[in-house]
Amino acid sequence: MATVLLASDLPSLRSELRSMLESPELEILDASSGPEVFALLQEHDVDLAILDLQIGSMGAMAICLDLRHEESYGANVHVPVLMLLDRRPDVFLARRSGAEGFVVKPLDPQRVRRAVRALLRGETFEDDAWKPATVRVGATNA
Repeated sequence: MATVLLASDLPSLRSELRSMLESPELEILDASSGPEVFALLQEHDVDLAILDLQIGSMGAMAICLDLRHEESYGANVHVPVLMLLDRRPDVFLARRSGAEGFVVKPLDPQRVRRAVRALLRGETFEDDAWKPATVRVGATNA
């Protein structure tokens, strides 16, 4: 059984994610702040952290950077991070902070489950919803 930590200061978002992910194969933990994330990581073996980009005073980027810093000197084991982004420019923040994956809101249950499965397998996941549509100049409809 894998343990997934959901972190957002919005109870409605945590509830939405829980309903998308609940299954007998997953234990789901909730956190509403950055400090609470770190407390739960000390108490539990977490296989994946799903972090909302904007959480009160310590959002996903700060949490992820702190996690990677602690891992770099052996204070913590590696915990993959799936970041929940609010807009396309946030992709830079997710990549820069060392997150293994990201999903852009509004959340699609199938995309979220695909991302979670990928990260639990040790892979990465980049939501392609952030990419602009391709426009071809001179293309005609025949």
